Amino acid sequence: MKQLVFILLLITNLLISSSSIVNITKDIEYVDIVSASSTIKIHRINDTSNKLSDDFTKTSRVCPPFCIQPITPIKGVKTVEELELIDFIKNRVSKHKGILIDARTKEWFNAETIPSAINIPFTLTLTKDIRVIKKIFKLFGANENKDGSLDFSNAKDLALFCNGIWCAQSPIFIKNIVKYGYPKSKIFYYRSGMQGWKLLGLTTSISGKEEVK
Repeated sequence: MKQLVFILLLITNLLISSSSIVNITKDIEYVDIVSASSTIKIHRINDTSNKLSDDFTKTSRVCPPFCIQPITPIKGVKTVEELELIDFIKNRVSKHKGILIDARTKEWFNAETIPSAINIPFTLTLTKDIRVIKKIFKLFGANENKDGSLDFSNAKDLALFCNGIWCAQSPIFIKNIVKYGYPKSKIFYYRSGMQGWKLLGLTTSISGKEEVK
């Protein structure tokens, strides 16, 4: 009897070790994302006792400036959460139809980010130099007309995030590019940001190379 129980436990452990017990959804264990240099597997940490242990464990920050952000940063911009963002990465970023933007400052991005994100610090959008704005917009696929105006017909969809629902960096970025004409229909706001992403144990990456200077 003891031997039978041992065998059953062994089989159970083998089954558990060979498959995920913490999936993204009931039907999705992981998502493979093809980046410029490699394939990244987005999944969740499978240690059910895992807990956050870094700066994202904080519940309270001085407000201002770290105030709770509204669901919608500006009317007409769609707010998304993790499943929609994963779909955006898989079906838009990987197919060069969209760009995932980490709007935080360089130090935060270099430490850790969401896979496939590029870093364009929100501070760049604070400039009054239209040449800087046009450079950013050209990266997004916008074209400049002969009269200096911008054509957004081929501009890519953008998904932006920062540190979490208490972080104003991506909302500031969004408001500033809308002010210069970027179509609201092409902008998506991941409000939960890095704190929400990590809270769910989703894959992060360290990449200080994907950065706009």
